[in-house]
Amino acid sequence: MSADHTPSNFTTGATAQAEPVHFASRPRTYFDILIAVFCVVIILSNIGASKGVVFGPIGDFPIITDGGFFLFPLAYVLGDIFSEVYGFRAARRAIFTGFALSILASLSFWVIIALPGFDDPDSMARNEAFAMVLGPVWQIVAASLLGYVVGQTLNSYVLVKIKERMGERALWVRLLGSTGVGEAVDTFIFCLIAAPVIGIQDVGQFFNYFILGYLYKCAVEVVVMPLTYQAIRWLKRREPSYWSEPVAQG
Repeated sequence: MSADHTPSNFTTGATAQAEPVHFASRPRTYFDILIAVFCVVIILSNIGASKGVVFGPIGDFPIITDGGFFLFPLAYVLGDIFSEVYGFRAARRAIFTGFALSILASLSFWVIIALPGFDDPDSMARNEAFAMVLGPVWQIVAASLLGYVVGQTLNSYVLVKIKERMGERALWVRLLGSTGVGEAVDTFIFCLIAAPVIGIQDVGQFFNYFILGYLYKCAVEVVVMPLTYQAIRWLKRREPSYWSEPVAQG
């Protein structure tokens, strides 16, 4: 009997040929980072929108808004960056990704609320508070998603169409023009559907929320425009494909 007990089909490490390992390639781009931030902002804004907020009164009129007021303008700034740097197709992809993940968040909250919890008084109080804050009120979900999709799509479309006419010059025209259209439609749709839920009870409060909310969001766009300019210039310099052949939009 041979002293070598090594199985005949065994190959030593020195002669073994490793099986190729495959991975999908990922282009060098900042788009994936931006879309992650964009989706988080959208989801947090939708959660915050379920709370009505009143400042004032300033003079004879209170300022009526919602809990997502400080976050939502950032979504339009990011939408402008998507549209200016990556084009309408990429912006549309980001918009529908945010739409899908917002639905997922609402469904997840609904499932979590439906799960049985502990029956001690403290746990029951926390469960009720969780359900009250994060329970998917259909008006808020519908208003947020519909306003967001229509407003962001118009925002991107208008920016790209202006850019097709003006080229790279006068970025501020594209930023203000697109935001003016997108924010107006978004704010109006959201307020029209969600008004009863966030505490708006009459026509005066409705127009207070709509007009002041719209002006505030446009003002934020103007205030952060120097930063938006810098972010867009930075991305254009670092995205390898930006200055290559023109990309057809549609």
